[in-house]
Amino acid sequence: MLADKLRKSVLQSAIQGKLTEQLATDDKVEDLLQAIKEEKELLIKEKKIKKQKPLPEITEDEIPFAIPENWKWVRLGEVIELISGRDLVKDKYNNNCEGIPYITGASNFNNNNLIIDRWTNEATSIAIKNDILLTCKGTIGEIAVLKENKVHIARQIMSIRLLQGNIEYIKWYIISQIDKLKSMGKSIIPGISREMILNYLIPLPPLAEQKRIVEKLDNVLANIDELKANEEKLSILQKNFPDKLKKSILQSAIQGKLTEQLATDDNVEDLLQAIKEEKERLIKEKKIKKQKTLPEITEEEIPFTIPENWKWIRINDVSSIYTGNSINAKEKELKYSNVKQGYNYIATKDVDFNNCILYENGVKIPFETNFKIAKKGATLMCIEGGSAGRKVGFLKEDVCFGNKLCSFNPMKIYDRYIFYVVQAPLFINNFKINMTGIIGGVSINKLKMILIPLPPLAEQKRIVEKLDKLLADIEELKIE
Repeated sequence: MLADKLRKSVLQSAIQGKLTEQLATDDKVEDLLQAIKEEKELLIKEKKIKKQKPLPEITEDEIPFAIPENWKWVRLGEVIELISGRDLVKDKYNNNCEGIPYITGASNFNNNNLIIDRWTNEATSIAIKNDILLTCKGTIGEIAVLKENKVHIARQIMSIRLLQGNIEYIKWYIISQIDKLKSMGKSIIPGISREMILNYLIPLPPLAEQKRIVEKLDNVLANIDELKANEEKLSILQKNFPDKLKKSILQSAIQGKLTEQLATDDNVEDLLQAIKEEKERLIKEKKIKKQKTLPEITEEEIPFTIPENWKWIRINDVSSIYTGNSINAKEKELKYSNVKQGYNYIATKDVDFNNCILYENGVKIPFETNFKIAKKGATLMCIEGGSAGRKVGFLKEDVCFGNKLCSFNPMKIYDRYIFYVVQAPLFINNFKINMTGIIGGVSINKLKMILIPLPPLAEQKRIVEKLDKLLADIEELKIE
């Protein structure tokens, strides 16, 4: 995102002295370093901190970039006290707000702020208000300036205590170096050591300059945060736009608003009569069973008006609807994984959310089978579980299929019209209304009752041709 790149650029400019003006009236940075040195000596004398080993001199090869004349490269250990954390055993902390907060790791950090969910009365590794807490093991680089008076820190955390200076400047500098710090923690469980932090280089400006940098960053980064929020909103819109557009176009199509109705089209009643006769023939030939007569459609059920030469029907009026056969893992391995010739077996996992079907999945059912078969040109839809109503595919070959999938085998109508109808908001909304059970699903009897609008056959073809083109164009708009 642009905001993230801009943020990095601004932080880099700030620590190079390019974001603010250097003023001749600023104190010398050497005076600040001398004051820090004197304070350290006092704290050591009072036994409040331990004397540390001398830090190595900074070499020219270590210096990553030029800084203003009145700034100075120093090691972080010259200007801070570093407190390491210590883990507590389980019976030494609680979640009842008793004692002082106990900060255990990255889960306690959220966008440079702390989430407190544990407390302890056994505090020994103490961080105090205005310390910088930095995660240093496991997840490296989570950071926050402590607002509480004191907390106990676990070993995954270090506390950076500034002796003199602007703690916010140190915070922003460390944030600007997070990627580098993470790269230093290479191992099975990533970690950065005390020595790495103490020896880390920092460009140190005079105190007044530190304050100006922080004020400038607070202002500029607030604007960048606003930009990032807008970018994220735009990204969500861009991601969701193709799906919303697809739904809108499908709904327009089944309302007769996407194509032109022609006076030359056959009467839809003739199509329904032909379907009725086809069903009677199949029943007579015992290829399908005679079904119970579904109730007449009432005025209250009709959701919107459709063109004059269209007709509201129940989806069962124009298609044969049934679920498939389940196969357990053992059957799949022993009976069907080595079948060379047969029907591809399609389970829910073989239908994706983009209407694609994986046919060659390693499981075939012999051609001589009692399994239910979904014919080429049928539509498969998942009707049970988390994918119910969301996974839909159009068959390019005859297949056997799972019991959580439903096959809509069209009769005398344009096969892909059904494929698009069951994806339209009208159908999906009715599908959701009829879902029952803990895992969620719609029974075949409920499916058969769902209303769909039926155009003449020629109009169905025009709708499908239009949708094929438009939805292919929409696919290209999708952002992964």
